[in-house]
Amino acid sequence: MSESEAVPEKTVLAKAGDEESAQEGVEDAESLASQPDQAEVESEAEPRRKRAFPWTVAALGRTGRVAALAAVALTLVTSVGSSVFLYQRNEHHKDLLAAHEAAREAACKYAPVLVTYDAKHLDAYFAAVLDGATGDWRKQFDSTSKDLREVLVQGEVTAKADDVQCAIRTGDENSAEAVVVIGQTITSLGTKGQPAPGQLSMILWLERSGDKWMVNKVNSPLAQLPQS
Repeated sequence: MSESEAVPEKTVLAKAGDEESAQEGVEDAESLASQPDQAEVESEAEPRRKRAFPWTVAALGRTGRVAALAAVALTLVTSVGSSVFLYQRNEHHKDLLAAHEAAREAACKYAPVLVTYDAKHLDAYFAAVLDGATGDWRKQFDSTSKDLREVLVQGEVTAKADDVQCAIRTGDENSAEAVVVIGQTITSLGTKGQPAPGQLSMILWLERSGDKWMVNKVNSPLAQLPQS
């Protein structure tokens, strides 16, 4: 082959190569053009998310959103209401326990006063008993004090309180019923001047007057006093 014939063949091959590259570029461009851009992908994904969670607040519509918010508000109100109720109940329980304890202490303080006396100093005894008494019990003790005085003086009776045990059987913040067990040692003509230990059981009913608990009823412990 002559040199003049070889040159056209190279030219033809070069052109063929250029055409193939151009064709590949066109195909790549068409492939890129056929792919959706990121914005289109996100816009198509959004409906799918909405379809996957159709009960979200945004998808509920105006009526649905109002109902959902109302349900949330109702839950919050119910929760707050329950907390307030529990707090108030707890505070009431604390107040009740405090009242019972105050009533118990008053009963434990009053019982020794009631069973401690000396025939030689009865005025102080009567005054101390009446100081913690109210209502029917105050009237009853005051009306029988004259007869009681005679019994104690004639019998030369002296009594002292020992151990005291008190408990509240029932009650509320303003009234209470207390059970009292108290030791008592009596010396009198009936015991020939010798101390005679014993034990009394009684029930005291108390009511609150301001910040003080007063005894308004007693189960007649004075009936157990020794006779001359």
